[in-house]
Amino acid sequence: MGKTGKEADLAGPGISTYPEVDKVLPSDYVPILNPKETQIALAEVKKTIEDGLCRELNLIRVESPLIMDRDSGMNDYLDRDGSRTPIDFQCGLGLDKRIDAQVVQAATKWKRFALKQFGLDLYEGLYTDMRAVRKDYFLDHDHSSYVDQWDWEKVIKPEDRNLDYLVMVVKKLWKVIKEAEAKAHEMYPKLKGGKYNDLPEELTFIHAEEMLDRYPNLPRKQRETKILQDLSEAVFIIGIGHMLDDGYPHEMRAADYDDWCTPSIVKNGKQMYGLNGDILVWHPVTKRRHELTSMGIRVTKETLVQQLKETGQLDYLELPYHKMIMNDEIPQSIGGGIGQSRIYARLLKKVHLGECSVTVWPQALKDICEPKNIRVLE
Repeated sequence: MGKTGKEADLAGPGISTYPEVDKVLPSDYVPILNPKETQIALAEVKKTIEDGLCRELNLIRVESPLIMDRDSGMNDYLDRDGSRTPIDFQCGLGLDKRIDAQVVQAATKWKRFALKQFGLDLYEGLYTDMRAVRKDYFLDHDHSSYVDQWDWEKVIKPEDRNLDYLVMVVKKLWKVIKEAEAKAHEMYPKLKGGKYNDLPEELTFIHAEEMLDRYPNLPRKQRETKILQDLSEAVFIIGIGHMLDDGYPHEMRAADYDDWCTPSIVKNGKQMYGLNGDILVWHPVTKRRHELTSMGIRVTKETLVQQLKETGQLDYLELPYHKMIMNDEIPQSIGGGIGQSRIYARLLKKVHLGECSVTVWPQALKDICEPKNIRVLE
């Protein structure tokens, strides 16, 4: 029997059938930019964001892998319920034993190792123009098997492992995103204002526990939608992964990178947990929640053990990556991933990721999009 209610909403996109997709996609869509203009604009948006990340967070660009050793423990399993697994294959023609490899799902854990590999010092960091494949997504207008993402990571001190530091970094990221929006408006003034709202100047911060207090009977994605409608069209949701008062986490965040178990803030006499979160914005074209980035302060060896114990995954401690954390071989850090096509879709006011990136889409989705004037790239 399938999961229902809040339990069903802990992972996944929130839409799981194409009749549902047909209902949510607008019927009166008219793209502001044509395909040529879109490509010109996203190139400038990309440059603006990469330059801004380097300036605001003191990052350098590095190369990142598309393929990883299966047994390294560095690939990202995204959630902790085993529902999204990497593509496994063997490579190495002529070897007695071919290499057991995986296609990257995200460079989340690799980046922390890379801080050491590239010799980065305190408050220095890196970003990658990361590409990945996620075969287990339901393919709709804002979920693709092809992943284009800015993955970034930065060395911090133990004393920086607090909510104030996290908030400071998030505000810098928001500044960069707003600069990219301004650049798009400078290039194509017809993008500014009009039928669809621009992003708000300020980002609003709220803990997942506070959202649950506001909407105790709603599943996670509906809470996110309501907070964007009721509070602000751009929010950073703090504390994703720790068990909330209703007995469920806000989302099934993996246990071996973000720290979601550390006490972070007390509000209304209630202790709240987590040093991570997501930026979500209201997408005025689709009239839906739209996630832009996920990030957090990373686990220490103590919180790694605590979180793996909570998720029943202590066997991970035998993997090479996890041993590096336990042996203090890689630095303490903060990092995240910013969806490129998701940024482009929001800033350029597109309804579908496929208007910005080229990948495969099911015919059922194309058949829904065509009469709605949504043209996906092929």
